[in-house]
Amino acid sequence: MENRFSEGTFDAVVIGAGHAGCEAALALARTGMKTALLTLNLDSIAFMACNPSIGGTAKGHLVREIDALGGEMGVIADKTMLQIKMLNRGKGAAVQSLRSQADKNRYHTEMKKVLENTQNLKIVQCEAVEILTKNGEVCGVRNSFGGIFECRAAVIATGVYLNGEIFAGEYKESSGPSGFAPSNGLTANLIELGFNVRRFKTGTPARIDGRTIDYSKCELQPGETNVYPFSYTTPALPSAQTPCYLTYTNERTHKIILDNIHRSPLYGGAIKGIGPRYCPSIEDKVKRFADKERHQIFLEPEGGDTHEVYVQGMSTSLPHDVQKAMYRTIPGLENCEIMRYAYAIEYDCIDTLDVLPTLAYKRVRGLYTAGQINGTSGYEEAAVQGLIAGANASLYLRGEPPLVLGRDEAYTGVLIDDLVTKGTNEPYRIMTSRAEYRLLLRQDNADFRLTEKGRRAGLVSDERYAIFLKRKELLAKAREEMELIRSPKDCATFIESHGGSLSGGISYKDMIKRNIPIDDICEYFNAFEGIPRDVLEMCETDARYEGYLGKALDQIEKAKRLEDRLLPPDIDYLSIDGLRIEARQKLDKIRPVSLGQASRISGVNPADIAVLMVYLRK
Repeated sequence: MENRFSEGTFDAVVIGAGHAGCEAALALARTGMKTALLTLNLDSIAFMACNPSIGGTAKGHLVREIDALGGEMGVIADKTMLQIKMLNRGKGAAVQSLRSQADKNRYHTEMKKVLENTQNLKIVQCEAVEILTKNGEVCGVRNSFGGIFECRAAVIATGVYLNGEIFAGEYKESSGPSGFAPSNGLTANLIELGFNVRRFKTGTPARIDGRTIDYSKCELQPGETNVYPFSYTTPALPSAQTPCYLTYTNERTHKIILDNIHRSPLYGGAIKGIGPRYCPSIEDKVKRFADKERHQIFLEPEGGDTHEVYVQGMSTSLPHDVQKAMYRTIPGLENCEIMRYAYAIEYDCIDTLDVLPTLAYKRVRGLYTAGQINGTSGYEEAAVQGLIAGANASLYLRGEPPLVLGRDEAYTGVLIDDLVTKGTNEPYRIMTSRAEYRLLLRQDNADFRLTEKGRRAGLVSDERYAIFLKRKELLAKAREEMELIRSPKDCATFIESHGGSLSGGISYKDMIKRNIPIDDICEYFNAFEGIPRDVLEMCETDARYEGYLGKALDQIEKAKRLEDRLLPPDIDYLSIDGLRIEARQKLDKIRPVSLGQASRISGVNPADIAVLMVYLRK
């Protein structure tokens, strides 16, 4: 019998200190909960095991939502930024997304510093191996040394560490990412608790010595200074930014890969886990897109204190000798020296159909899951789940209603609803195409959508809230000025210069609807003085798409009728006459909280929803 001893009594324990665990621990501690954060290694706190970047298409939306709710990722991303740019500038405002390169080591250091200086939070280096329960509730967490952390709630945020195995060609090793130790003790306990566990896989490219790159053969990719930061609390972006570079694979690269494809564990059968559809390995891309003559490769710095360069687009599990040969076929990399070789990693995760929209596990009260254990990929998806799981664990402990965001309120709501309603058979990533109300869920208005909700949950500090109230005041002022009518005498010449004509007075809003840029309006009329650039852009977008936004709001109102019809948790779906067998089985497994959620379950059709409505009326 192992020696067991007390490590203290806490309100909550967070297992894992990656991007999900950090946000969960901060949400709990900042709302007054005495919290223990357990990590296998203090040096892996907020570690970027893959690309040292924050944001990207739809992911930038998540980071702004994290910040609007009172989370930390946006603050640290701004503080450690090497470069930032706005993706999809040539497309509509709904799909434009911020993306930054972060200094990898500084990101870890700055987040660790925040955690260490947060009241109510204790950080402990150890491996959690058991969630202790009593009468169907969490009562503690045991580590591999026999230490017991007594608690009433726990958040599991173990990332890709559960039974982690790395692959490179014929080589296989039990390991977490980047040589960190795996967590081999917890999966068996999760199975005992009733979780459905499966294997997923992801990978990372090599890091090469930047001094051995010939950048003259690559295309410069500079950052931008005329964008807003991730965090609403960041006063300004750095003026000096580190460039990235673009290069391409070619026929020689593809030939080396195809000649050695039998040595890839992905194609040889050694890897059983399912990989991410939207971030395939280079061997996957060459096989799946055989008609493409080349693939983009981005060279991205890992930090200001290192020469390591991340080779985005070249994720692989091929053996080291093949890696060296194929990298050196790429323009600019002919003489490159690899500092860290690429690898694939396989790990355990759970089926999120076992999880509620609060991210609470259905079978154990007080137990929450967040991040890659939920089958997602990406730092941003992990962080926002950690924030919601931590917030809901705190609200549960305080006996208050949970924080659940709808699909019409946030990308966070889309992400979590997709996971708990549809599940995922591959590593999930958020995309703008997943959000049916994306014109409403833009980056620029995240605080107006979510800060009041974060404030009610206790996540938003007085300082952050004051910044929000000031922005709210400025937005109201700008919208008021938008409606002012200018006489034909004042603006006829201006309108004519933009190809239009006037029969009467016109407001700035109507000028924007005529596709006149707000910058031109500001310059000609000296309008909107004292209104920040990001607030002006928000006003411009709202005016330009006013008709579409109105239609979206009408659709939301109709959808809310189903969302507001709650389903009792104890319904016996298997005995409801009129439901098809598939619908009965799916409803019984997922146990949706509302008719709205039920309507989004794969295999439940409108006729089944009509049967449920009749059942509820009875």
